[in-house]
Amino acid sequence: MKKIALILFLSIYTFSLNAQGNTEEKKEGPIFKFEHETIDYGKIDKGSNGERVFLFTNVGTSPLIIENVKGSCGCTVPTKPDKPILPGDKGEIKVKYDTNRIGGFSKTVTIVSNAIEPRKIVRIKGLVEKPNATTVVQ
Repeated sequence: MKKIALILFLSIYTFSLNAQGNTEEKKEGPIFKFEHETIDYGKIDKGSNGERVFLFTNVGTSPLIIENVKGSCGCTVPTKPDKPILPGDKGEIKVKYDTNRIGGFSKTVTIVSNAIEPRKIVRIKGLVEKPNATTVVQ
């Protein structure tokens, strides 16, 4: 009985050591590292510039190829890089929000790529207000 308990204990101990070793291995392939995963427009006037840029670095070991970027609605139009982003290089995804819609907004942009995490979601948010009549220049 003692031998069975010892064998069972050693098996579990060995399995737990192997499981810990696997989590510490460095992953191979392209990896996104965004400067900010959410862009807060804050309060902006209706009709103002709605273009913002998500900056990222490929911190992985192979080129990052962005296959598609898609906004959560027609009011959010993203633009992806045309060329692969090499390891260590920076890239950008431009997003243009339609600022002619008054009110708060919270939208997502879904990025599909060959990265280790193949589907990545970033966000934009803010509040579009009517411009004050007193700030209009004549």
